[in-house]
Amino acid sequence: MPRRIFKRYMPNPDTIREHKSLRFLGALIHDPNLWHLNRHSVSRAMAMGLFAAFVPIPMQMLLAAALAIMVRANLPISVGLVWLTNPITMPPVFYCTYKMGAWIMQIAPRALPDELTFEWITQELSTLWQPFLLGSLVCGVLVGALGYMLTMLYWRWWVGHSWRKRQKARRETSR
Repeated sequence: MPRRIFKRYMPNPDTIREHKSLRFLGALIHDPNLWHLNRHSVSRAMAMGLFAAFVPIPMQMLLAAALAIMVRANLPISVGLVWLTNPITMPPVFYCTYKMGAWIMQIAPRALPDELTFEWITQELSTLWQPFLLGSLVCGVLVGALGYMLTMLYWRWWVGHSWRKRQKARRETSR
């Protein structure tokens, strides 16, 4: 079942390989492991995509793609997970990562003003960037590891569940 769900929404690998914006990757993108849907490639993709989603840089999708290629994870899943932090979810996610970083560094988090302006952000950037970056990296690692473990566990559970269901059906038909 997990494989069927992912296959339903996956783009065609040949179309992606031939896309002109990805030609710079050359032979790297032709690795068949980047397109396989198995427990290991999907779990690694979850880890890399979720980690990249928490890294506060422009073009997070390129980071997710590079990480997926490095660890031979499923490329489309890894890149797609980056969109968990989209323009709507970024402010609360990055505020939480800032709070996490401030907690780790044991400094008092700055209170948000009544009206959040670009001017306030530029004035406070010198005190905000370190806890924000630390919190983003820590949250990225933690959420990525959690995504990896939960995907591995769910996939194993589903395979075992399906196997037991088939065994039960076979026993009932043989009677």
